[in-house]
Amino acid sequence: MTDTASPSRPTDDDTAPVDVTFADLGLDPRIVAALAERGIERPFPIQALTIPDALAGRDVCGKAKTGSGKTLAFGLPVLQLLRPAEPRRPTALVLVPTRELAVQVERELEPAARALGRRTLAVYGGASIEPQIEALAAGIDLVAATPGRMIDLIERRAVSVADLAHVIVDEADRMADMGFLPQVEWILRNVEGEHQTLLFSATLDGAVNSLIRRYQHDPVMHEVASREVTVAEMTHRFLLVHQMDKVKVVAAIAAGAGRTLVFSRTKAGADRLARALGELGVRAAAIHGDLRQSQREKALRDFTRGKLPVLVATDVAARGIHVDDVDVVVQYDPPQDHKTYLHRAGRTARAGEKGLVVTLSLWDQELEIRQLQRRIDQVQPIVEMFSNDPRLADLAAWDPTGD
Repeated sequence: MTDTASPSRPTDDDTAPVDVTFADLGLDPRIVAALAERGIERPFPIQALTIPDALAGRDVCGKAKTGSGKTLAFGLPVLQLLRPAEPRRPTALVLVPTRELAVQVERELEPAARALGRRTLAVYGGASIEPQIEALAAGIDLVAATPGRMIDLIERRAVSVADLAHVIVDEADRMADMGFLPQVEWILRNVEGEHQTLLFSATLDGAVNSLIRRYQHDPVMHEVASREVTVAEMTHRFLLVHQMDKVKVVAAIAAGAGRTLVFSRTKAGADRLARALGELGVRAAAIHGDLRQSQREKALRDFTRGKLPVLVATDVAARGIHVDDVDVVVQYDPPQDHKTYLHRAGRTARAGEKGLVVTLSLWDQELEIRQLQRRIDQVQPIVEMFSNDPRLADLAAWDPTGD
């Protein structure tokens, strides 16, 4: 892969607006006005770096984490370049790994699309396919889709990729982690004719790099450096609890926090825990793949807005959760490995906060937890606690190594 343009120099802060305007980047005044109505005045670094190249029709490869403003970075220039679509023949496609992200991308781009007279649609599995087929038949310009549902629609001849002029692969690294790259490549191989390909990912190595080499032509590379919070910067607590008291311990921890994200290994376990917390007077909801999309969206929306203090999630469902101010992550079930621990822990310690990660252990899980501690370099006592222990109200202030 050869790049004729020099890669952009990583910036130090991926969420600090830069000293240019969206108009300076070459965006249509109607888009600029639509952004201003939402209080969005200045671009984030990834937007300032990539929008001019995308507007010029270049293939763009952007390295940036979730929450850095990627959706507007790829969406605004594509909407500006977008030609109107014929029924069932969209001219732009955004491929995303999860249902939640498909909905989020469509909602983020819809105001600018409306200002330009363009139509957008989110398509994903887990929801009725008929309304999606009907909407596509009426004519949709930009589709935000999960790979599986997009393939299903293509095979039903409800949608064609023949007219695509712009293809965006968002969160390519998560696509790889979730095993979706074969589906993504199947779609990309079937895109005919000249088209612009934009790819965004938090990492660009391994399978993602292979995707870039195969499906992008002379891409311009842009990277926004993001300061990742390290394990050492988080507060970690490991508690020995008893099975009959375990839910009450979670309730006590949540009572002292604003937003609490609780991890369950199974979907059924997440449902049981959410119900049990509700019986204790704690407002909680579960989020996992077996729920209707409307239920998942409502739970996530209420949690994001602070109306729901506790969200119980499986590891896969949590990939669609991007909330900056999660106060506490509780690992109700120990993670399967240290990588899962880090993924879970990374849901807190955002927006400049330190973050608290609490792992619960039953008596027969202690060996597993001690091995995990060594892997993440957080060897500390696993302290027995009951739900009436006052220390649960502020575990971050308590020192487990003290007397």
